[in-house]
Amino acid sequence: MEVLSSRILLRPTEPARSHAFYGDVLGLAVYREFGPPEHRGVVYFLGNGLLEVSGHAEQPPVGLGLWLQVRDVAQEHERLADAGVTVTRPPRAEPWGLVEMWIEDPDGVRIAVVEVPDDHPLRRDQR
Repeated sequence: MEVLSSRILLRPTEPARSHAFYGDVLGLAVYREFGPPEHRGVVYFLGNGLLEVSGHAEQPPVGLGLWLQVRDVAQEHERLADAGVTVTRPPRAEPWGLVEMWIEDPDGVRIAVVEVPDDHPLRRDQR
């Protein structure tokens, strides 16, 4: 299989609420929108990935999680907490060297917000 593109598909229980969360609260940039205004689908940029929020689900997604790397997790913690986002775990340094915070979207989808410190091997030139 030669994969040319990919995205995560998220079917929220309340689409308008999820669009407000991902677009307005998290501030994700829009890659594209499609469909009629009353059933709008939106594809958001996730760094080098994409998240499509479209359709409608009767039940919240089960087992889905997102991992989002940011420049400053403490700054995002303050901003998101002030915006009323559910923070299930504030930022802390993990034994593997990353600084992680966990939040939830309106349907309870777990989102890891991660900072890679300057001295972490992920930051080093591997050439």
